[in-house]
Amino acid sequence: MIEIRNIHKTFGTLEVLRGIDLDISAGEIVSIVGPSGAGKTTLLQIMGTLDKADSGTIRICDTDITRLGQKALARFRGQHIGFVFQFHQLLPEFTALENIMMPALIAGQSYRQAKDRAKELLSFMNLEQREEHKPAQLSGGEKQRIAVARALVNKPSVVLADEPSGSLDSANKAELHQLFFRLRDEFGQTFVIVTHDEGLAAQTDRTIHLRDGQVVDAFQPYDYDRTIKQPFSPTATSETFLA
Repeated sequence: MIEIRNIHKTFGTLEVLRGIDLDISAGEIVSIVGPSGAGKTTLLQIMGTLDKADSGTIRICDTDITRLGQKALARFRGQHIGFVFQFHQLLPEFTALENIMMPALIAGQSYRQAKDRAKELLSFMNLEQREEHKPAQLSGGEKQRIAVARALVNKPSVVLADEPSGSLDSANKAELHQLFFRLRDEFGQTFVIVTHDEGLAAQTDRTIHLRDGQVVDAFQPYDYDRTIKQPFSPTATSETFLA
């Protein structure tokens, strides 16, 4: 589903990525690890169309994103890519429900469609009772689950997560990690996760090690059972998701 070929990126005189080659399959959970300065976040940003490589190609869902203009990139990003950040990046003036709805509204969905989808996701996250709460009224773990729901609202092909559990305590960290695998196992969701968390990296289908802007290891070959259940549907009930 994702094909990365010979990606180079330089900032000034510093070559951050030095010929990255990588393939990621649909439904796979891949962790990217390495020391600070290895190029992990830069690679994730280029993969997510938030930055451009100096050279090389990236194909996502058979589209070469390195050839797209700004408008086409924005449209592709909204349709195919979800993001989860370390500090959730929720909008403080909006409720949990409204935060989840936002990407769907930006993508042109009707208010009713966006609200129904957001409510489905809140139910799946067991956060229905928090839908009218603003971020300041939520715990750290709840904020990050809302951020995951926001990333999923447009049914993306891949979710890119940058240190998603880095700001959480042990209990909330474990719950978030379990959520990623539940989403993969039940709905075939693809995740690419930059992390320093060794426990999370050890659980993923494959661990990509970067050092000095290059791939040095790719542990744990991808071999999980690809048989998955039905994807999220606007007409499905919360009981369907929780069965």
